[in-house]
Amino acid sequence: MNQQAQLLTRPSHRSFFSYLFTALFLLTLVDSWQRTGIDLRVFFEAKGRDALWKFLTGMFPPDLSWNFLSLMLRPTLETIQISFWGTVIAVMIGFPLGLLGTNTLIVRGILNEAELQGAPVRRGLRYLVYVLARGILSLFRCIPEFVWAFMFVRAVGLGPFPGVLAIGVAYGGMLGKVYSEIFEGVNYRPLEALQSIGANKLQIFFYGWFPQALPNFVSYTLYRWECAVRASAILGLVGAGGLGQQIEISMRMFNFNEVLTILIILFLMVAGVDYLSAKVRALL
Repeated sequence: MNQQAQLLTRPSHRSFFSYLFTALFLLTLVDSWQRTGIDLRVFFEAKGRDALWKFLTGMFPPDLSWNFLSLMLRPTLETIQISFWGTVIAVMIGFPLGLLGTNTLIVRGILNEAELQGAPVRRGLRYLVYVLARGILSLFRCIPEFVWAFMFVRAVGLGPFPGVLAIGVAYGGMLGKVYSEIFEGVNYRPLEALQSIGANKLQIFFYGWFPQALPNFVSYTLYRWECAVRASAILGLVGAGGLGQQIEISMRMFNFNEVLTILIILFLMVAGVDYLSAKVRALL
């Protein structure tokens, strides 16, 4: 009888929380709609329609003159270079911090059971390193690259270098977080087999751990490079060089046809990076 009573009361308990969650979700949705000032009618009012139509018609036809395209050659190369070196710095930051932030590599798991057994002080120090690495990664990725660019522009001046630093630091936090999750998701049976034949910790990592994580490691790094191409264009709006600076100049001069040309260049760049990334992933 007690079990039957529990079965009868359990659905009502679940339904109460489901109704409560639904009510809170709808309340939050309505409140956020009002607080953010969303008003879709603006697009259909005369003033909104005229401004939108002026912007769209001003974009066509795009400026494909040789003078403008030759002017865009240097910022296009600059954008690619910012994204590439920013991603390189991000890997240099994210990889070691990702290793230190992997729980099964630093604190727990088969590689640490024998070494840390009966050594609470050493385990505590390892755990402190793990927490510090995770904290640094959280700090780096919680601040947007746009804000990092503002700070680095103040520190090192205008140009591509602050854009490289901004992408490197912000994406380093993202890459390190994902790298640690990739390392924690490997199959531990090959690691146990290597340990059983007497392999040391370094050998287990390079022959058992890292080869399993490498495909996902490369795939996500290339995806972040694609994102860095787009981000490097946006960072130009704060003086970090690249095509973003040219977009700002064209927008201020109301040359919307030049803006469309730059957007087409950005699209071709992202598509090219995506194609290159797919070819590299196919080799793995």
